[in-house]
Order: sequence, then structure tokens, then C-alpha cells
Amino acid sequence: MAERIYLLPEEGTAYKANLHCHTTYSDGHLTPEEIKEAYMGQGYQIVAITDHRHYQWHQSLCDKDFLALAAMEVDINEHFKVPGDFSRVKTYHINLYDTIPEQFVEEKQKDLLPERKYHDTDYINEYIRKMKEYGFFACYNHPYWSLQNYDDYKNLRGFWGMEIYNYGCEHDGLYGFNPQSYDEILRQGNRLFCVATDDNHNYRPFGDPLCDSFGGFIIVKAKELTYEAVTEALLRGDFYSSMGPEIYNISVKDGTLEIETSPVEKIYVVTSGRNCYKKLAPSGETITGAAFELDGTEEYIRIQIRDGQGRYACSNAYEMRGATPALRTYNMTGG
Repeated sequence: MAERIYLLPEEGTAYKANLHCHTTYSDGHLTPEEIKEAYMGQGYQIVAITDHRHYQWHQSLCDKDFLALAAMEVDINEHFKVPGDFSRVKTYHINLYDTIPEQFVEEKQKDLLPERKYHDTDYINEYIRKMKEYGFFACYNHPYWSLQNYDDYKNLRGFWGMEIYNYGCEHDGLYGFNPQSYDEILRQGNRLFCVATDDNHNYRPFGDPLCDSFGGFIIVKAKELTYEAVTEALLRGDFYSSMGPEIYNISVKDGTLEIETSPVEKIYVVTSGRNCYKKLAPSGETITGAAFELDGTEEYIRIQIRDGQGRYACSNAYEMRGATPALRTYNMTGG
């Protein structure tokens, strides 16, 4: 009998994280200290502060119960079609997360911003490669808000992940959820992880229906709440993304994929083709798990679930080797 393969680790502690957050160091309305207090109050243990064009590690926020990741968000914009009108400008927004904030300290204060070369994909990929040398891994952000389509992202390489959900963009135009963009990238052989984030600026107070905090997060499974353990777990893909529903188990044994969740209405297994495995609850009821026989033709699988409030949770994509998913670890040296 084959050994069970856990796609989400069985061991470790589950930590709740927001990997896209703005403060008063750029265009956010809360200080880093206020962000820590607010997010800890909602059960978060990890926040990456990704201020625009401003790299910083807010190390003073870190303690045994909370971890602040050193990070920043950079942009590469088209030239304005109409002077002063950014609303029609295509742009790449990229989050950079630092695995080694104690190293290359001087370089990180003077040599991080990309040049304005929007249509030069080779340059963008080379920029990501250079950032890796400094210890950063990169996330491609909110393609719809950025007015981008497949031609804009099909040749991107070296990225660790992309945003499958951005809560702030959902407020902006009901275009925060981008599973089709993720699948377009996966279908052409580019394997990367996916994250749900807030991208919060906190222009509205907590409790306001348009407040952009606490709507998109990941649950990362790490051995402890330390900088090294958490970044290692992120690089291994030991997490899932969510707007609210929870995924407790994704594992495979003897070719059978087993999934355990919080109460939801739908459990889907998305593949590289149009055929999906699926289990749906009867009207007015919920389900908390499903099992599917894999046939080895899937190329990749990823789990997508939806609860009664229309909120989704998504796993990362797993490469298939026959009827066995292959775990993928992000390569900080090669991509």
C-alpha cells in the first residue's frame, strides 16, 4: 500500500498572513504599529508591509506572536496616454519579499527600483533575477486592476507567485478574483504559486463596507513563527489562499485525492483541461470533504472551494506525475 502524500503539510502550525499591505510610509492611512494591532486583533500572525517604492523591515514589530516581513511593492508603468490620467495606463505591480533582510543592507537602500521599461519582458525577467541575488522572491499582482491581459504576462519568468485574489481590487471594480489568469499562466507551463491578499490602504475605517482589510489572506504551515521558518514555508508552497473558507487537508494515497474543508457548498479540482473533478452540496446543505480518483492525465491540479457566502479558497497548483502530484519548491537561484 502506498504512503500518503500530504500536499498541505500535516506537521507544523497554521499561521494567518496578509502579504500585501500599505502604511503611512507610502499611501496607507495607518502606521505599521496600527497595522500590527489591527491584524493581530483579527487573528493574523504575519504581515508583509509592501509600501510603494519603499523597502523596509519593520523589525521592531516582531515578537513571539507576530512577524513582519521585509518587503516592498514596485511598479513598471506604460507612458501616459493622456497626461495626468493614470486610469488607462497599463502597469506591472510586483511585490518583493526579502528572505535575508540582514544581508545586502546597503544595496537594498539604493538599488531596488526597476526602470520604466513596460514592454521589455526580457528586462523585467532580468530585474526579477537580480532581485533574487539580493534574497527577494517576487509576486505578480492584480492583473485586472493593472489593465493587463495574457500577452502582458505570458512571458514573465522567475516569479514565485501571483495574486489570485486582491481584496482592495474587489472593492475597486469587482475584479479582484483572477483564477482564469492563474490558469492561463499554468497552462503554458509556467509553474508558480498563488496568494490571496488585502492590498489594504485603510482609506475607510474598520467596519465600513468598503474597508479593504481582512478580506484576503493565506494560511501558511510552518514549524514555528520565525523569519526563517516562515519564508522557507512560503518558498516550499506550504500554504493556501482564502477569502474565508478553510482547507484542512489535501493528500493523495493510492491515486485517490482526499480533501477536507470547513463547511462549503462546492469543492472543485481544476486541471489543465476543461474537465474538473467536483462535489457539490445539496441545496441548503454543506459538505466538508471529497475524494476523487486521479487518472494521471491532469498535468496539474489545484483545489478551489466556495462557501455559502460566495467566498473562495484556493490551493496552489501541483504538478502531476502520472496519478501522483509532485510537490514544487521555488528555486531562489534558478526560478
